[in-house]
Amino acid sequence: MTTALVIGGGPAGLMAADVLSAAGCNVTLTDQMPTVGRKFLMAGKSGLNLTKSESFETFVNAYIHLPAQLRWALDDFGPEQVVEWANDLGQDVFKGSTGRIFPKMMKASPLLRAWIARLTSQGATIQTRHRWVGWDGDTARFDTPDGTTSIRSDITILALGGASWQRLGSDGAWTKHIADTRPFQPSNCGFQVAWSRHMDGVLGHPIKSTCLTAGSRTSRGEWVLTHKGIEGGGIYEVSAAMRDGHPLIVDLVPDLSRQDIHDRLAKGRPGRTKTQFLKSGLRLPPAKVALFLEMTKGEIVDLANDLKALKVSHNGPLPIDEAISTAGGVSNDALNERLMLIQRPGVFCAGEMLDWDAPTGGYLLTACFATGRKAAKDALHWHKELAEMP
Repeated sequence: MTTALVIGGGPAGLMAADVLSAAGCNVTLTDQMPTVGRKFLMAGKSGLNLTKSESFETFVNAYIHLPAQLRWALDDFGPEQVVEWANDLGQDVFKGSTGRIFPKMMKASPLLRAWIARLTSQGATIQTRHRWVGWDGDTARFDTPDGTTSIRSDITILALGGASWQRLGSDGAWTKHIADTRPFQPSNCGFQVAWSRHMDGVLGHPIKSTCLTAGSRTSRGEWVLTHKGIEGGGIYEVSAAMRDGHPLIVDLVPDLSRQDIHDRLAKGRPGRTKTQFLKSGLRLPPAKVALFLEMTKGEIVDLANDLKALKVSHNGPLPIDEAISTAGGVSNDALNERLMLIQRPGVFCAGEMLDWDAPTGGYLLTACFATGRKAAKDALHWHKELAEMP
């Protein structure tokens, strides 16, 4: 019987173990944490966004960085297949108003329990508190509570995650054991802003009904002014462009044209200050007014233009450990078309440890599922070809 080792118990590793055990392999799945799927469970606390219902080309074009191997993985296992997979695990799903797909139970825990039960029924063994510490020849070595142990296998899948949320197991420490990696960068992250004291009364307040632009990325999502800076879904959608140096430009009144603003200003009461106009003439909420005054510092050149194209300054991303996900990881040049490490035949990589970048909204999880599945299927093909060689 073919032996398979999967290192990492996140969605990519679980998917790889599922495919391999279903194919009859003797599978061992390891994870350094006391239980598997910890970041997966955290993602499901506010509703587990599995994927998104939209045309396939629209879906793949949403990825900020889409290497060929990921595109091929998504060709085989895209949004429709994710829905079928969830249904096969007994988890019905529904489509939200924006096309995002969620389990009807909303949480990740019922799905994870069903998934682990299926792995167990297929003969997979799960070993937790096993921290991968590199290789001894062709054997994987682990630090465990009982000391160092080694596991040898015919096939190895690495699904070690990125470098955010260290307390959930994604610490990126594995990079010292793989030669060709790219530095991790925060993705879907907030940004630091050193607010003045006049912002104290609005910190913690959401900013709604805006249009954010950074580079070629735009968002109409809600975001939040926090004591650290700016965060939330709207910011996450443009965060990769901001991280890469593009300024954040905010349209505070996207449903009004510049001419609309000029017309309202002309109809206003004589002697009214611009701040009074923002509050009464445009009925902006206090958080928007405070943000506008904070960023213009009272130097308003063209009120309409400043409202429609407010540059929001920041001091860079919040710490990488606070990011929802990360870009960087195993270089695509280090992998062949099968997601196998060129320098280590028989070892395949999957999930967020690969160098790709995706927005939130179902794209992250779908890519993890798809690459875990591709790595496992390609590993099976590789092993079969190896066995058939004369």
